[in-house]
Amino acid sequence: MSEGASCLDGNGKVSRVVRIGTRQSQLARIQTDSVAATLKELYSDVHLEIVGMTTIGDKILDTALSKIGEKSLFTKELENALEKNEVDLVVHSLKDLPTTLPPGFTIGAVLKRENPHDAVVLHPKHKGKTLETLSEHSVIGTSSLRRAAQLKKRFPHLDFKDIRGNLNTRLKKLDEKDDFAAIILAAAGLRRMGWENRISQILMPEDCMYAVGQGALAVEVRARDEDLLEMVSVLHDHDTVLRCIAERAFLRRLEGGCSVPVAVHTELKDSQLYLTGAVYSLDGSDSLKETMQTSITATGKSLEGVEKRVQRVGVTASKISGEAQDRAERLGTDLANLLLSKGAKEILTVARQLNDAR
Repeated sequence: MSEGASCLDGNGKVSRVVRIGTRQSQLARIQTDSVAATLKELYSDVHLEIVGMTTIGDKILDTALSKIGEKSLFTKELENALEKNEVDLVVHSLKDLPTTLPPGFTIGAVLKRENPHDAVVLHPKHKGKTLETLSEHSVIGTSSLRRAAQLKKRFPHLDFKDIRGNLNTRLKKLDEKDDFAAIILAAAGLRRMGWENRISQILMPEDCMYAVGQGALAVEVRARDEDLLEMVSVLHDHDTVLRCIAERAFLRRLEGGCSVPVAVHTELKDSQLYLTGAVYSLDGSDSLKETMQTSITATGKSLEGVEKRVQRVGVTASKISGEAQDRAERLGTDLANLLLSKGAKEILTVARQLNDAR
């Protein structure tokens, strides 16, 4: 910690204070509490304080995320607090973090990924149905261009409408009104909230691929805080780090964000990392989708060594093979280049323009 804050614990011992910044939504607090609990188990002498904050994305609830035109909707205020030394760590959903972080910050930990897929939550009166069996012109709520583009193509009999708000708000809008037959949410959030019983259907990649980083939690720190970087590095999950580096490299090369429909699917098996990536027009009628793979077996170059603090798409993971991370990053970039060579830029440019004009 830069300033070396400390306090006395109940036994009169001096204890380090680490302040963790988080959004104030119930889900954000649950996620942050789980990270804090893990840190407390590992570092019993550290005193953790949780500082809740409201972000732009939490305040603007009447506009689709893709229309607000701000890349760091859910992160800016938290990063401001980090910069001013008001907090020492920030816990985010990785999918909220832009692929290029502001100077001076890094992702010091990417935790084991929860189920990254999207889930269908049905209005209680449609219990037992699926997207396939819902009647013609049933309205599906989603604020995500990525979800809407894929599902419009896959289920052309359904209509899609924006729905904003945190998880609690969106579920309330679904249950208490008759505006939506179903809403689409990240399975990870529902599971973390303990609402698995509301999941009617998990959308597999053939129906809807997920967002970059979806289902993973990230801990952001000041890049200069060596001791904090060291402290949180034990939270890194090897497979999740490599998958998410590939996904983030893919998105960064495409220059994608909230305002364009970009989707991914990654898998790590038998030391091979597989990345499927796709771009879509807003209505899903035009799309490009490809899969590439790379070996992530280290060839003897072990950990980072001298290059201890190398960042890859914002992630610092010095305890994971640098060579494996480089290959994951290259995989993402190569797949994006393949799609760009086939016309991805044109699809995304039109999608961005049409979204801006809506």
